[in-house]
Amino acid sequence: MPRKIISASRRSDIPAFYSRWLLRRLEEGYCEWIHPFTGRLERVSLRPEDCLAIVLWTRNPAPLLPALPDLLSSGHLPCFHFTLTGYPRPLESHNPELPLSLARLRELAERLGPESVIWRYDPIVVSSRTPVAFHLEQFASIARGLEGTIRRVYFSFVDDYGKTRQSFERLHREHGIRFTEPGAQERKNLVQRLRDVAARHGMTLHACCEDELVGEGVEKGRCIDLAWIRRLRPEVRERPKRRATRAQCGCTESVDIGAYDTCAFGCCYCYATRSREAALARLREHDPDDTLLWRPQRMRPRSGRGQ
Repeated sequence: MPRKIISASRRSDIPAFYSRWLLRRLEEGYCEWIHPFTGRLERVSLRPEDCLAIVLWTRNPAPLLPALPDLLSSGHLPCFHFTLTGYPRPLESHNPELPLSLARLRELAERLGPESVIWRYDPIVVSSRTPVAFHLEQFASIARGLEGTIRRVYFSFVDDYGKTRQSFERLHREHGIRFTEPGAQERKNLVQRLRDVAARHGMTLHACCEDELVGEGVEKGRCIDLAWIRRLRPEVRERPKRRATRAQCGCTESVDIGAYDTCAFGCCYCYATRSREAALARLREHDPDDTLLWRPQRMRPRSGRGQ
């Protein structure tokens, strides 16, 4: 059976909030996940010999860092997307402070190597609190702090999901923040300036699902990227299919073991979480010994345990 790429996860920050669960599942060699469209319970092997790579998405890898040596020695290949934007608190209500996140990103890249970690300045949100000038200054500041440890940075502009729109409307009512959608030329001008900043600090800029901005030194981003994995694991011979998750997505097929409404950072632009309150409720219900990251009531035995 061909080895699979595990995504952990676009739907949640597993390293930050669910590291104990992930390490237990890796120890037992499998986990379960709920198919988002069919609602069926699926099972996937997490044995090293069955996994091409584990792609981890996080804003805070600190709970997982002590386990990295064992993870590597077991034969697993961990690859990280580290999101770091440093937006004002109303937009990112419970993220770690920027200096701490910067230090953790540097540490992660130094421990795994610069090819194993991608910095995500994502999504770009243009607002009265984060105008274009903010992004130029913030991106340059972070890039300076990461010079020599990071080689690739991914970006996209925020998408108009229903959850995001409701969150923006709430922030406008509560904080007076106005959100704007920049026009095509404004987006291009900003991205070209970010490209130049990235280049000065030894990084390439990659556009995630923004094909109209690809070119002139901006590369197409593929979050689950077989070429990335092959650079880290040259012996890979498998050829997984391309499997887009949305328009203009260039990702390779993967199995996402996360769950919606489970990330408690409370970012206003999140498409995977209805509210921080909903995520905190599920975090309280989480059983680190369960085979599922979060188990719906309809799938719970009477004991309330996952097993």
